[in-house]
Amino acid sequence: MADVGDDRLRRARRQWTSVLIVAVLVFVAVYLLAVQTTLGQRVEDTALRGADQVDPDLHRVALRAFHTISVSSQIAATVLVAAIGLLRRQVWLAVAGVGVILGGQAVTQILKFHVLTRPDLTEVDGQFAENTLPSGHTTAAMCLLFATMIVMPYRFRGIAMFLTLTWAVGMGAYTVIIQAHRLSDTLAADAVALAVACLAALLLSRTGRIRAVVSPSPQRYVLRTVFVVAASLIGAACLALGAVQMLHAIAAHVEDEPTAWRLFLSSQWLAAAGSIASALLFWWTWYRLETKRRHDPVATR
Repeated sequence: MADVGDDRLRRARRQWTSVLIVAVLVFVAVYLLAVQTTLGQRVEDTALRGADQVDPDLHRVALRAFHTISVSSQIAATVLVAAIGLLRRQVWLAVAGVGVILGGQAVTQILKFHVLTRPDLTEVDGQFAENTLPSGHTTAAMCLLFATMIVMPYRFRGIAMFLTLTWAVGMGAYTVIIQAHRLSDTLAADAVALAVACLAALLLSRTGRIRAVVSPSPQRYVLRTVFVVAASLIGAACLALGAVQMLHAIAAHVEDEPTAWRLFLSSQWLAAAGSIASALLFWWTWYRLETKRRHDPVATR
């Protein structure tokens, strides 16, 4: 069993390294295509104008959900993640979970306000002219999701994922509905959160704080499979719907209200697809692995 556990850990390290590199490359690609090209800026600015057609009731719902992420809620989430790590008698586990939340936000704010710029390639002014990539709110939501997955024991990870995934995925869509962010901002935020989480997992693995676990009970295995399949199907549907709306809008070669609405809808679908894909990808790298408590044996339990 020890050999099986070692093989899983080695495979997971390769996966975390690969996903980390892919996340960085995706971030760079999103920034270059969406921000540094005229077509990218025009498409996303038109999508933002399409949000003007959103029903006022939906806008109010999105605004309330958007404001669930605040300084106080971030502090509360950080304390909760740290408490879970400490209850498992592992200080470094608490540090890793907190590091994902705070580190992701630090990277996002530094990139947005001190590193990245948005050139004036289209005729926009006001808040739309400012650089908003990556989205701080989306980063916060996804980092909380990933931190929870890291600190939770294997037997509770599925429950934690179920409770936080919908909220985290919805945050990207909410930011577009209220015109706080563009699609590229949410995709870049997903990449930042994924990269920071993979880095934390690698550090925990290299310091011997991750172990393999035995197969779950058949009932739990079925429930996990159903949840993953359902999330995957929803993500695939969002990707397909978003791609179709995007292609129809771009093919129209106009920026009228119907086109703006199609691009807005596309942004919603693709933002959800990006967050779902990021969540499932990180979950996949933790296949039958969990962080250890202090004095836990190295071998599988």
